[in-house]
Amino acid sequence: MSRYPVVDRPRLGISACLLGEEVRFNGGHKRSALCAQTLAEHVEFVPLCPEMAIGLGTPRQPIRLVGDPAAPRARGTVDTALDVTDALARYGREVAESLQGVSGYILMQKSPSCGMERVKVYQDNGYPAEGGGTGIFARALMDALPDLPVEEDGRLHDPVLRENFLTRVYAYANWQRLCREGLTRRGVLAYHAGYKYQLMAHHPAEYKALGRLLGAIADQPLEVLAPQYFARLMAALRRPATRGTHSNVLQHLSGYLKRDLDGADRAEIQRLIGQYRDGIVPLVVPLTLLKHHLRKHPDPYLAGQAYLQPHPEVLSLRNAI
Repeated sequence: MSRYPVVDRPRLGISACLLGEEVRFNGGHKRSALCAQTLAEHVEFVPLCPEMAIGLGTPRQPIRLVGDPAAPRARGTVDTALDVTDALARYGREVAESLQGVSGYILMQKSPSCGMERVKVYQDNGYPAEGGGTGIFARALMDALPDLPVEEDGRLHDPVLRENFLTRVYAYANWQRLCREGLTRRGVLAYHAGYKYQLMAHHPAEYKALGRLLGAIADQPLEVLAPQYFARLMAALRRPATRGTHSNVLQHLSGYLKRDLDGADRAEIQRLIGQYRDGIVPLVVPLTLLKHHLRKHPDPYLAGQAYLQPHPEVLSLRNAI
């Protein structure tokens, strides 16, 4: 149906402990079945452990974040003179520079090096600050690659966040492919056209704004406009789509079929879209019916829409949202 995703096995960075590598402070691991089994069949993982990479070894004394939650230090819990903040931050920047081929990153939650958010940051009174902070390596990585899709393993157990993350991974990988082939104005416009309905599902207002931005594509240097466009697109896709915005997109897609279907088929589509909007059935139900009819009544424009297949169908990511 759709020509997306075009990248068979995108490369993803990942905290090595999530793949079962025994790199934790106690010599153990935090193997994730989701990552090590399900996702590993469809992506190429690049496992890294920042704490091992900076020479801490295993087993080792634990480290923890202390001080200002906005700019914490990573210190030893036994020997508080041990401060690996600068080493972890430097390694994060080095990884960001060396792993340009990755299309996403999965981090270990709650880790003082890899935690994406809500990591405990201890205060002088011995208690963690409310709200927590971000792991030192994770912060350096995300600051250096702000458009890169990044998630924590724990958050990926939420079906909506999991589907959102993989949608962004493949959008990022498709953009990387476009850049490798050589950016052209026509290529950027075609990419944007292919993500029309995906953008509408995530951020309808930004879809329109990006259309206006590209409306002036002939008047600006492409090397300036293209990164601006892609940064805004990735920020828009970061917002999870809702049942309401998905339903709106489904209605748009059904409009392409109104002349080809009889009244009973049109009514069935509307019934399933309504059931999805009301939370009775998952997204895959009305979408499967629409794709069935579109196979019988193909439309060249819809055939290029990422929304119809933004990630491998075998992952069944839309069966639970």
